[in-house]
Amino acid sequence: MAEETNNRIPADLDYEQARLAYSIIESLLEHTKVISDLIAVMAQTLDEDTTKALTQTPVWTAYLDSRRRMEGTRKDVEKFAESMKKLGGDESVA
Repeated sequence: MAEETNNRIPADLDYEQARLAYSIIESLLEHTKVISDLIAVMAQTLDEDTTKALTQTPVWTAYLDSRRRMEGTRKDVEKFAESMKKLGGDESVA
């Protein structure tokens, strides 16, 4: 029964607001990916000692934790997109 409740789309969900929310989330996820790629490129330019020092900081640990959470968020956005498809009755979202 609980799973059935989780799969239902609320009757008061406005489709256009949901599309806007999806678009915003998708943009934030894409920006995060671009930033991660930039960090990777920048890290390649650092010498070994600097890289080692950087990766042992709390900031680096927080960055890695955030990246892991974003992977979960991406899966949640995919679920949201599926709900959007059902709500809108079409196959294209965003």
